[in-house]
Parts: sequence; structure tokens; C-alpha cells
Amino acid sequence: MRVHLDGARLANAAAHLGVPLRAITTDVDVDVVCFGGTKNGALGAEAIVVLNRDAVPGVEFLRKSAMQLSSKMRFVSAQLVALLTDELWRRNAEHANSMAEYLYRSVEDIPGVSVTRAPQVNSVFAVLPSDVTERLQRRFPFYLWDRTRGEVRWMCAWDTTTADVDNFSTAIRAETNRSGK
Repeated sequence: MRVHLDGARLANAAAHLGVPLRAITTDVDVDVVCFGGTKNGALGAEAIVVLNRDAVPGVEFLRKSAMQLSSKMRFVSAQLVALLTDELWRRNAEHANSMAEYLYRSVEDIPGVSVTRAPQVNSVFAVLPSDVTERLQRRFPFYLWDRTRGEVRWMCAWDTTTADVDNFSTAIRAETNRSGK
């Protein structure tokens, strides 16, 4: 059986665990990793990293025949080189994770907001009244994670600031007060 790892938030997981990327890829015998650069500060840069060539015969032809081939791939690739140099990927991921922790601490005591789990990476999950969610979504982009419970998912990124979190948590507090929940 082959193992493919979707690594959109791989950097966040490694940063949270305090391990190098190889500890959750190469060292555990993952065959192929999709390394996501976009959610770690790159602009449209994603990479398929083949760790076991036997797992994907013909992969050297796949990009040209079945996937997008940027004519200026070197510019896209330069972003990944930058992310992987001097552990920029880790600093970006640690920052996103710390902003999620800051968001968690900023909203956990708001009446009417129930954080469903402490953040481990760059996401916060919470349940709040549906009218509050609707009003907040008009101003801030976030998704309902579990519609049956009214659980939402808030994501922090490499470029989230404390001011962003303060602005959002202030809006949450104001909307829950408005609802009287």
C-alpha cells in the first residue's frame, strides 16, 4: 500500500510538534507528499515531492502530460526554495499557530461562544449562535465546519496579525452582546 500525504498544513503540524518536516514524511515512510506553500506564505506554489520513486512510475512525465506546467516554473520554485531556506516555513507556521492560540484566548470567555477544542495548529473551532455567525460572515471570511452543530472554523495564517485577531474578537464580542446570548 502506498502512502500519499496531503501537506497543505504540513508545516503547521511539524511546527506544533517541534519536529523537522522529515519526521512526519520521510522518517515514517510516506511515499509522496503534496507540499503546500500557499498556506505558508507562497503565491500559488505547491510541490509534489516523491520520496519513493517506485510508488509513482512515470512521474517525471506526469507534470507535462496531466498537470499544470508553468512556463516560468523557476519563479514559482524560487518561493519554495525561500520557504525551505533557514526554516522560514517553520517561522511562518509557528506564527500562524501562535495567532490561533491568541484567537482562542481572545474568544474563550465570550458568553455565547463555545470553543470546541483547544487549537493545536492554526485553526480554532467554535460554536456560536447562528445569527451571530451570519452577521460575522458578512464582514469576515470563514466557514461553517459542522452545520448541524453550528460549529465554525477560523483559520490563522502566516500573515495574521494581533490587530486582525483583536478586530475579529471585538466583532464577535459585539455581535454576541447584540444577540444577548
